[in-house]
Amino acid sequence: MQRNRQHHPIPDSVDLSQDIYFRHLELEPTEWGSHTHPWGQLNYLTHGVMSLSIAGTSFLSPPQYAVWIPPGMAHTSVNATAASYRAVYLSLAASARMPVEPCALTVGPVLRAILDEFARIDVRVPATPQQKRMARVALDQIESAQRLRDYMPAPSSALLRQVLAEVEADLSRKRSTKTLAAQFHLTERTLERRCLAEMGIGLGEWQQRLRFMRAMQALDAGQTIKQVALALGYSSPSVFISMFRRQAGQTPDQYRRASSATGAAS
Repeated sequence: MQRNRQHHPIPDSVDLSQDIYFRHLELEPTEWGSHTHPWGQLNYLTHGVMSLSIAGTSFLSPPQYAVWIPPGMAHTSVNATAASYRAVYLSLAASARMPVEPCALTVGPVLRAILDEFARIDVRVPATPQQKRMARVALDQIESAQRLRDYMPAPSSALLRQVLAEVEADLSRKRSTKTLAAQFHLTERTLERRCLAEMGIGLGEWQQRLRFMRAMQALDAGQTIKQVALALGYSSPSVFISMFRRQAGQTPDQYRRASSATGAAS
């Protein structure tokens, strides 16, 4: 699928008189070249997945959490499929209360509801007393958000990168940690211990997250549930649906309907 390159202009100035500015876009597949902002940015997608490189560190931005980009930090981003984009810009004063390094942050139901509502009524700079109160709550939610490791953490060793590349090359084949360990002349225990040490999660959890990310991208691209299930190595659509519901809190059909409704409302 062809990507638009910077289809939406990157702003060089915004009104941060209230310390916070809201930006919302419905994105077609888009690639954003390297750029910086003189403000902090909370990057969040309610639907779709975005890949970011921030000062040389790679992040994935799925609907499960937001990615924080400190002021002045060069970053690029790509969304391979359509995405509902919700960015929040913070003044230097507000950014000073945030992490000094890029990181993933939790997005609770209150913050998500405010971002969705401001996108629905197209609020960028809060104007009414109610909007200003909601903006202050949003800022409090962002400042108190829990810092997380990346949803798809990257390993530090060449060996583990090879293992994960082997998994990613063919997701239609489901392979156990024991099988992969043997393929790379490791014991199952050693491989699992290295995954936990380098990524903070086990290999099985990493594989499930990767399949979930690919599932969202495939659903956004219009593939059927059966096609997605087969491509990702699930024995049946029902098994795939159960995995997706555990990860997303909704079924694939509910995810797709919500994505379509968001796009239609934009």
